[in-house]
Amino acid sequence: MPAPRLRTAVVGVCLAFVVAPLGGCGDKPTAVPRTPAAATSAADAGGMAALTAAAKKEGALNTIALPSDWANYGALIDGFEKKYGIKVTVENPEGSSQDEIDALKQHRGDGRAPDVIDVGGSFARSAARQGLLAPYEVARWDDIPADQKDPHARWYDNYGGYISIGCDAKRVKTCPATFADLRKPEYKGKVALNGDPRKSGSAFAGVYAAALANGGSFDDIQPGIDFFAELSRNGNFIPVESTPATIENGQTPISIDWDFLNLGYADEFRKKGADVDWRTAIPFDGSFAEYYANGVSKDAPHPAAARLWQEYLFSPEGQNIRLGAYARPVLMDAMAKDGTLDKAAAGNLPTVEGTPSFPTDAQRQKAQETIDRNWAKAVPG
Repeated sequence: MPAPRLRTAVVGVCLAFVVAPLGGCGDKPTAVPRTPAAATSAADAGGMAALTAAAKKEGALNTIALPSDWANYGALIDGFEKKYGIKVTVENPEGSSQDEIDALKQHRGDGRAPDVIDVGGSFARSAARQGLLAPYEVARWDDIPADQKDPHARWYDNYGGYISIGCDAKRVKTCPATFADLRKPEYKGKVALNGDPRKSGSAFAGVYAAALANGGSFDDIQPGIDFFAELSRNGNFIPVESTPATIENGQTPISIDWDFLNLGYADEFRKKGADVDWRTAIPFDGSFAEYYANGVSKDAPHPAAARLWQEYLFSPEGQNIRLGAYARPVLMDAMAKDGTLDKAAAGNLPTVEGTPSFPTDAQRQKAQETIDRNWAKAVPG
């Protein structure tokens, strides 16, 4: 049984199909096409054909912090390169959301800046406030729910999931199912996050979920910080960034991370025959769902390729590739209505009770500021 959809999307009059080329509304050019660097839509660039030709002429796309096993980025990059003949370079594959923003600032004008970013929600909003992102409306802009996109089109959610607890049943006798379980002495030296919540969107979400499980709220993330401070004091929490490698070598046998990552890791370990029995639980006491947002760099070295990449990620082809790795596409509802959704892949999503709610922009910013101010003092690492 599929999980509840994270948002209700409004289906616009322009519908794209899996078997059709990208385009639709974006194919109709404006009267006077603008350069790709200035274009705020495919139509603004002269239509999808013109944008595609310009991107192929550039021949390259700079990305950052896109591990191949994260939300099916390996398949997405392969698909984009094969479809358009554009070489995708991934800098610092294991980088954090903050690393992406830092790279936008550090490499302005030197040709090495990321063309696009994929970051946690609070980091996308921060990048927009700092003037680092260019406005661009993808062809299916109208199908993205209003509260999951910037009104100025500088960022928009692409995929998401639920915070979960991954556990290696070969190294942990009884796997935890809730945040409350993580306090048990049997988990000493075993609990990790996927990064530092001051820099990592997934770790930030893990702390938010812990807050909800411990009397906090979207307005108050401090109980989540206090929870990890407690786990740190009793020795259960270890300040090691959880990755497939640390899981496989036994360093992080319990990892608080997105469900699409933990579920994907289990598939990966089975395929390679690793000595890992990775299991995933979505904690009912701290249910937290969130999306990751995409955006185009204001100073993109390859502005046409950057915009074409966005079109690909928001096409039914790109969204179904996400779904194949358990990530919930932002256009899931719209695609279910227009018949482009991969129903088999949707059926593989874990069942989650209830309908998720999401923090507002102001709540996210307040939570991030609280973590930035208090994490290091509470959780040494």
